[in-house]
Amino acid sequence: METQKLSTGKFAMNYGLILGVIMILIAVVTYVTGMTLDGVQWPQYLYYIIFPIVIIYAISQYKKHNANVLSLGEAIKIGVVIAAISAIVYIIYGLIFNYIIDPDFMTQMMDVVRDKMLENPDITEEMVDQQMKFVEMFMNPLVGSAFWIAASMIFGLIYSLIAGLVMKKE
Repeated sequence: METQKLSTGKFAMNYGLILGVIMILIAVVTYVTGMTLDGVQWPQYLYYIIFPIVIIYAISQYKKHNANVLSLGEAIKIGVVIAAISAIVYIIYGLIFNYIIDPDFMTQMMDVVRDKMLENPDITEEMVDQQMKFVEMFMNPLVGSAFWIAASMIFGLIYSLIAGLVMKKE
């Protein structure tokens, strides 16, 4: 009896949802503890570690469940889909958070960013204003979402390409 080949999309979607939920948990913990407005960065570094681990693990699990066979194309599809789904999940959370849960949060973050910039004695008020325009552009939901999805997919591509090259077996 022939085994049915797993769908890369369905397989990756589960891991994308898991990664998206992990991102949300990190964001909630940093918000509730006040770390976000304090500018604490280390919780974000957790995500940069977890992101490739989830992608590489998912690719290895796909290979394991697919009779130990994996093509480079399958690995790339899995990684990019995981990255895209996790980004979309996080964007949905971000929109709900910023427009329903705490609509004043973005204004508070802008103030924190401005204050951090002004702490640098080498930066003039003009330079801060110029940089704040750039920050505002990325806080626009459409621009920020598009950037987040694109960046996530690019890194998903890179990590899945590496994992696929190491694990491929056709």
